Amino acid sequence: MKALFEKVKLNEKVELRNRFVMAPMTTYSANEDDTVSDEEIAYYKERASGAGMIITACAYVAANGKAFPGQIAAHEDHYIPSLQKIAQAIQQGGAKAVLQIHHGGRQSLQHLVPNGDVVSASAAITIEKNEARPLTLDETKQIIKAYGEATRRAIQAGFDGVEIHGANTYLIQQFYSAFTNKRIDEYGGTIDKRMRFPLEIVEEVLKVKNTYADESFIVGYRFSPEEPEEDGITMDHTIMLVDELAKTELTYLHISLGDFRSETHRFEKGQQNRISAIQNLLDGRKPLIGVGSIYTVEEAEHALQLGADLVALGRALLIEPHWVEKVEKGEQVHTAYNENIDTVLPSPLLKRLQSRPGWVPGF
Repeated sequence: MKALFEKVKLNEKVELRNRFVMAPMTTYSANEDDTVSDEEIAYYKERASGAGMIITACAYVAANGKAFPGQIAAHEDHYIPSLQKIAQAIQQGGAKAVLQIHHGGRQSLQHLVPNGDVVSASAAITIEKNEARPLTLDETKQIIKAYGEATRRAIQAGFDGVEIHGANTYLIQQFYSAFTNKRIDEYGGTIDKRMRFPLEIVEEVLKVKNTYADESFIVGYRFSPEEPEEDGITMDHTIMLVDELAKTELTYLHISLGDFRSETHRFEKGQQNRISAIQNLLDGRKPLIGVGSIYTVEEAEHALQLGADLVALGRALLIEPHWVEKVEKGEQVHTAYNENIDTVLPSPLLKRLQSRPGWVPGF
C-alpha cells in the first residue's frame, strides 16, 4: 500500500501527493445556462482532500459538441468564472484540478446543439438514431482551434491542467476510427491521415499551454483501446497512436477501461492485459493512468502491478467520497452504495444512478 500513497512526479515540474486520481465522471448537474451548479461545487469539494488529482466531468469546447444534459461549458469566455469556481473548489482540498475538454461528435444530442446540427468525421448515425453530417475541412480546423481556446480558458480560470477526451467514441475517436471516418481528404483514408485530427489537437493545446502557462500546466490525453466493430479501432491501432502521443510534450496518458483487468481482443501480440500492453510500449516515457472497477485497495495495488503509474477511482468515489483518506488510515470502505453515508452527490446525478441499476454497486 505504501507505493499508492507516495508522492509521484508527472514531470520535473508537477508532483502529486499520491498516486490516486479521481476519474472524470459526467454529473448531468450544471445550471440551465451550462455554468457549474452549487451542487457540483459541493460534490468536488467533498472529494478534493483525498486523491492527488481530480479530473472534472467533460466540458464541451464547441456549441455543437454538447453530449449530455447538464454538461458544463468551456466554449465561450463568459464561462471562465464558472470554470474558476470548479478549479478553486478542487484546489482548496489540495488536489490538482484538471478540466476534461470534449466534443461529442455524433454522440451529441440533437436538442442540445444549435439547430439540431449534429456533426461527425463523416455522415454517421447518431446516438438518437438520426444522421450526423460530416464536418467540412474548414469546420474541422475550427474545432481543432476550439480545443486550444478551451485550454486558454482553463488556464485563465486557474486550472492546473486539461485532459483531452479522445476516448469513449466521442469526436476525436470518431476521426481515428475507420468505422466512423470515411473521409477522403487530409483527415481520412490511411491510418496516418485518421491520426492527424487527434495529433493536431494535441499540438494546438500544447501551443496554447506554451503561450499562456508554464511547464507546470498539465496536459493529459484519454483514449479507448479497442472498438467491437470489424473496421473499428484494434489494439494495434491504439499502439500506433499511443506511440505518437508519447513523442509529444503531453504530461500523461489515460486509458479508458470498464475494468482494469480487461484483456485485448484484437492484437497481433495475442491476448494480454490492456494496461500492461500499453505500459510495455510506453516503457516509462509517459505516466499512465489506469482505471476501471477499482473498489478496494487490493484492486488498486493490482492495477499498479499490471503497469499503471497512477490509479483512477470513479464509482468508488461516488460510493465513498473519502475513500482515499479512509484507506490511508486503514479504515474499512464501502464497495457498494449505502444510503446512510452522505455521498454529497448532485441530485441529477443521483437520479441518473438510480435509473441505471447495477452500474454503481448498491443501486
